[in-house]
Amino acid sequence: MAAEKNTKSVVGGSKLGPKGFQAAGIACGIKTAEGAKDLALIYSEVPARVAGLFTKNRVKAAPILYTRKTVRGGVCRALIVNSGNANACTGKKGLMDVEAMAKLTADVLHIPYQQVLVSSTGVIGQPLPMEKILRGIPSLATKLSPYGFQDAAEAIMTTDTHPKLIAERMATGEGEITILGMAKGAGMIRPQLATMLAFILTDAQLETEILSALLREGVRCTFNRITVDGDTSTNDMILLMANGKGSSTPLYPGDERFHTFKATLFRVMDQLARAIVRDGEGRTKVVEITVRGARNSKEAEKLAFRVAQSPLVKAAFFGQDPNWGRIMAAMGTAEVPFDPQKVDIYFDGDLVVENGVRAKDSSTDKIKEVLKREEFRVIIDLHQGISQASVLTTDLSYDYVRINASYHT
Repeated sequence: MAAEKNTKSVVGGSKLGPKGFQAAGIACGIKTAEGAKDLALIYSEVPARVAGLFTKNRVKAAPILYTRKTVRGGVCRALIVNSGNANACTGKKGLMDVEAMAKLTADVLHIPYQQVLVSSTGVIGQPLPMEKILRGIPSLATKLSPYGFQDAAEAIMTTDTHPKLIAERMATGEGEITILGMAKGAGMIRPQLATMLAFILTDAQLETEILSALLREGVRCTFNRITVDGDTSTNDMILLMANGKGSSTPLYPGDERFHTFKATLFRVMDQLARAIVRDGEGRTKVVEITVRGARNSKEAEKLAFRVAQSPLVKAAFFGQDPNWGRIMAAMGTAEVPFDPQKVDIYFDGDLVVENGVRAKDSSTDKIKEVLKREEFRVIIDLHQGISQASVLTTDLSYDYVRINASYHT
């Protein structure tokens, strides 16, 4: 593909982000760990087009309610993010605090506050420590830098073990366009439009409607195909910003540059989504569940998610237990019609189940060897159509329970 020939990946914070974007991350004292970064700022030197998708949870955090309205305007200049506190279930004060964060950020950057987006992540039900945040924002603004994305990616983390940051650059006739994405997420991961916090920036020039369409399509095949524990946060948000500093002419569907840009953008989104699963709370395994031979993609996806989110299946993966019966049982509760007597199941290419029963040549020892791998694939063939869907999941470990048994404290 042209996208692969004309692009290159850049991982980490030592490289420049997209033209015209700056970022910073500092510790302002929200988190209890000394020196832990917890306040991030992303700034565009010129107005950027913006599109966003937000949690489907009925319980929505104050920054979700605020930013969702702001994104409808289609333009932004800055994003202020705090970690360590979700500002969720905080009532009218929570909304007032969001607005105060936006207004102070706008004041120090000398931009309209209506063009400031706000995001939060952390513990639910506690008021924001506004004195610390309002004291931190002016200091944060002074640290803005084209090289500040690593610090920003660290500042949005909660139970993440490392920052998730990826950039790709693509050559065009006008020079080079960059796409940079950062994300946080390790628990409360379920495909409900957003699934975590993710912020993707590009210096390409795109109309808002095209940006929105790209985001929806990209999320559907990347962030909406991962799961860690089946829970959906109150704060899930994904934003895509484009400031046009890398190209003098807009990208439009049908243009070869647009085709390359789309492929590159989706690859960045896919890498971020996979990074979230690989950093899943307490995980020891990453497993791709593929259902093929389905009547349609919707049924394939529903079955794949039912298996991927089954606590019994995930516990078996953790214990390296070759209990394929749990997969069959989980499928049977998905409310999708299929014939159990036609189902084949493969573990990394080894046929384990044939026509709904244990395959004649299946070896328990061989299955155990597959289950010892850190990453492997389970393929379920229904033999009743041509559609398929894949979902990336984790195992369910002792550490997952330990982390979430004491998250609040």
